Amino acid sequence: MTSQEIRQKFLDYFKSKDHLIVPSAPIVLKDDPTLMFSNSGMTQFKDFFLGYKTPTAPRIADTQKCLRVSGKHNDLDDVGRDTYHHTMFEMLGNWSFGDYFKKDAIAFAWELLTEVFGVPKENLYVTIFEGDASENLERDQDAYDFWKSHISEDRIINGNKKDNFWEMGESGPCGPCSEIHIDLRTPEEKAKISGLDLVNNDHPQVVEVWNLVFMEFNRKADKSLEKLPQQHVDTGMGFERLCMALQGKSSNYDTDVFTPLIAKVEELSGKKYTGILEDEKDIAIRVVVDHIRAVSFAIADGQLPSNGGAGYVIRRILRRAISYSYRFLGMKEPFLFELVAVLKDQMGPFFPELEKQGNLVTEVIKSEEDSFLKTIENGLIRVEKLIEQTIADGSKVLPSEEVFELYDTYGFPDDLTRIIAEEKGLTIDEAGFKAEMEKQKLRSKADSAQKVYDWVTLETKPENFVGYDQIESETYITRYRKVENKDGEFYQVVLSSSPFYPEGGGQVGDKGVLENAVESFEVLETKKENGLIISLINGLPKDAGAVFYAKADATDRKNSQANHSVTHLLHEALREVLGTHVEQKGSYVGPDYLRFDFSHFNKMTEEELALVEEKVNHKIKESIALQEFRSIPIQEALDKGAMALFGEKYGDSVRMIQFGSSKELCGGTHVKNTIEIGHFKITSEGSAAAGIRRIEAISGDKSEEYFKNLENQIHELSQLLKSKDVVRSIEKLMEENASLKSEVEALKKEKAKGEIGEWKNAYEQKGNKQLLVKKTSLDAGSVKDIVFQLKKEIPTSVTIILSDADGKPMITVGVSEDLAADYQAGAIVKDLAKEIQGGGGGNPGFATAGGKNLDGLENAYQKALNL
Repeated sequence: MTSQEIRQKFLDYFKSKDHLIVPSAPIVLKDDPTLMFSNSGMTQFKDFFLGYKTPTAPRIADTQKCLRVSGKHNDLDDVGRDTYHHTMFEMLGNWSFGDYFKKDAIAFAWELLTEVFGVPKENLYVTIFEGDASENLERDQDAYDFWKSHISEDRIINGNKKDNFWEMGESGPCGPCSEIHIDLRTPEEKAKISGLDLVNNDHPQVVEVWNLVFMEFNRKADKSLEKLPQQHVDTGMGFERLCMALQGKSSNYDTDVFTPLIAKVEELSGKKYTGILEDEKDIAIRVVVDHIRAVSFAIADGQLPSNGGAGYVIRRILRRAISYSYRFLGMKEPFLFELVAVLKDQMGPFFPELEKQGNLVTEVIKSEEDSFLKTIENGLIRVEKLIEQTIADGSKVLPSEEVFELYDTYGFPDDLTRIIAEEKGLTIDEAGFKAEMEKQKLRSKADSAQKVYDWVTLETKPENFVGYDQIESETYITRYRKVENKDGEFYQVVLSSSPFYPEGGGQVGDKGVLENAVESFEVLETKKENGLIISLINGLPKDAGAVFYAKADATDRKNSQANHSVTHLLHEALREVLGTHVEQKGSYVGPDYLRFDFSHFNKMTEEELALVEEKVNHKIKESIALQEFRSIPIQEALDKGAMALFGEKYGDSVRMIQFGSSKELCGGTHVKNTIEIGHFKITSEGSAAAGIRRIEAISGDKSEEYFKNLENQIHELSQLLKSKDVVRSIEKLMEENASLKSEVEALKKEKAKGEIGEWKNAYEQKGNKQLLVKKTSLDAGSVKDIVFQLKKEIPTSVTIILSDADGKPMITVGVSEDLAADYQAGAIVKDLAKEIQGGGGGNPGFATAGGKNLDGLENAYQKALNL
């Protein structure tokens, strides 16, 4: 069976068992503060397990894209070094929300594996939770009894809490689980050692293939367990491992999930993949084909590589692949981007986002490769300097601070520094490097450290958002919890009736006040977590159960919604002016300004920007009324022409915002009429990433302020220039300035001519060669002209000029052509530049170097005299 057939058979089986088949959620999570990425199949269903949302169906099945590269679930460092760990992988899963439980989950799994897929029963083992006295958890006798009807009791293994009690994270839904393991060894190997002894012992051919989790509990912040209102089933089967088992392979990388990608890497690199675990070349190929999947899906789902958050994780994965291919495959030019087409052919039919976003993914990866390969080349120069200095200091160990700076500041891989050092007979200070890494982690933890306590529930009233219709409301606190961070002690509250818009869809969360006649609290931010709208306040009310009035900041809300509405008009205008390839790729909507990222491969011209601005302002002046479809079926919205953004997870019912011909799915707050936006002004346009342009703009009050400031500046200029015709006055000043510059340049040349005559007579005879070492305050351009003239006129000469022009040290070296075989200007200047803490270069006949240490010119002068 091909991997495509295996995936389809799984989905078809559960469809026959009355499961709703749903698409994979985006791999990148945008509205979950506890996770950056979907790290398991159940991530998109958290709200169902917690009871915050009603499941769309009692039974669901899907294949979910997952990424395990951060936090508790981090497989990154294992990838490539074994046959079965991956960063991105598919999790086949079936779920029951308060419907069937252990008996049916076990029966379904057994039937699918043994009867549909035909896995030999004698190759399977199962584990059950053995219990844990410290938590008063008993052995999972029910699971044991149900398994007995399918498999012999000697193949049912007790498992400890680590292996057989599944937890989503530090807190949240959890419960005992039952794993299914498969023994893929040869009959001869099985005869030597029983599979019983190898289950959960990291054997590459005795692997867990499916985990059946029985959700019964909720782990609270204080680590205690409470029963969930309903019992649920959450199963996850590793697609890649299943393919390995069904295709009779001993490695995931030998299945057709990876072989087309490996074949393309072989073609591009000229290296042959042999599948040897310890072979660095084979490790590199495994790293490349694994990582390209993770990066491609993340970008397709809207997460571009960047220097922070989820974007930094994606950049790190990609750079790991580039580093491995550079070192072990000899790939010095971009090539990973060429794998995207292969991946698209393989997985595009099941994951349409890869098909739709293929060009963008390709361009972003190519740009990142270009950038990081330059980083490596520049880093190699820095490493060589560090090695030279270490040897000069009489040491054999590269100092940890410098190695860490190369890694942390310049992005140069530490393992590459290691390899280069070893080639020169040196090592790095490993203990010191680890200590530096630990310091960085501690700093990072300290910045983000936050202790969150358990919710205290006060009311069982419905919790509603009323902010689309009003910015003030009478309300109750339904639940609250304490939060401690580096800034102090705060409280998060959930309100029965909240006017505060929670951060999402690019729009910032509302601030405001929560008050009554007795006390008042500042609302510092509003966010959404697991379906709850949570506002952060600066204290705990004396009577938390009292009636309160919630008031969102009216000015900020007015400006934010103007900026949000105008992003819709901007999106439409960009598509009209640039083409329908334009799609939103990110946004920020706040009260002060808006930022809009969109797919486009060229810098916008001034004419294009002006036309976009004109189109948006025309729509504003048309006074178009908002048409809000607050809850309509998603297909109906799409049929009406609404734009859905890739990387967003939409439910069965959606909210559609329409301003005339502009129709988008959106959960943000908006003006009632475009005339409320006032005026739209683009303040900047630039590159956000490869294939992504970024516009920053203002509207409403801020647009008025912008033009008022311009008016004031023009008035001040008019006063300074003593003229109402500011433009003509500035043109006249520029003409005068250009004339004065010409005079200054002429004077410099005259001065330089005077210097040349003096310098010609200052050469010292050194054997049969001439040496000039001279200090000056002439500028760099003048020095260059003189040196070029002198090295032509003075045969067998080396000319060294040390300048302190503008308070900056500069060294210039010229070597006459007849000495080119004996002296290199670049080598001389590089040696002298050490004295001024600088660097530079050039060609054998001419070179320059700048530096930081002006006082070092004297040492460089003395050193040059001894050349």
